[in-house]
Amino acid sequence: MAQSGGAFAADGKPRPDRELSLSGTAELVHREGDSKPIVRLTNDGFKQMGSAWLVKPLNLTRSFEVEFTARLRGVGRTGADGIAFVVQGIGPRVLGGWGGGLAYRGISRSVAVEFDTYQNTPDPNSNHVAVTLGGNPDQHIAAAEPSIPLLGKPFRARIRYDADAKRITAHVRALAPGATEELLLDESVDVAETTGVTHGWIGFTGATGDVTSRQDVYDWAVSTPRA
Repeated sequence: MAQSGGAFAADGKPRPDRELSLSGTAELVHREGDSKPIVRLTNDGFKQMGSAWLVKPLNLTRSFEVEFTARLRGVGRTGADGIAFVVQGIGPRVLGGWGGGLAYRGISRSVAVEFDTYQNTPDPNSNHVAVTLGGNPDQHIAAAEPSIPLLGKPFRARIRYDADAKRITAHVRALAPGATEELLLDESVDVAETTGVTHGWIGFTGATGDVTSRQDVYDWAVSTPRA
């Protein structure tokens, strides 16, 4: 895989202050000691929803891989509701519903990989990763519980779409030295067909409800195959 060009720095990472479109409660935050801002999707408020999209569309007929670090922090052992990596065919300002909607509910032409930290009625538990289609977080085409908690400590995620095989995979791992990457999902999805476009927008959404969380995404890199 080669780093994608144009919308990214030489290391394949988006330049948050120039290449992201933010909606809702999403904001860029400079933490002490960081050279680049991070994306904060929600900030401990009730019924918040935020989204951050790459402004430049990505070719969905080609394979791609996304890696990122997320830190989802609640109060004690409770936090809601989680975040999602989303590919969608509507535009770089779209924003879905709060709470269990994870700010992608209602984004009809979309594929989402959600990292859910709160058990709503349709959910298997309060610590799961799932693939959903059509902006419907209530219906998982696949879901799995990682061996590490999504809430609390930062974790690293890797999502790969194989455009030839039309399959999407999701891995997670802890940030501790020597941590093993865990394959959670390997599902058949035609991203271009589901989104209705050959070039679509990728990004992150996150939401809170009656329980809150501070939800950050950083060290985000995108790669595509060599031509």
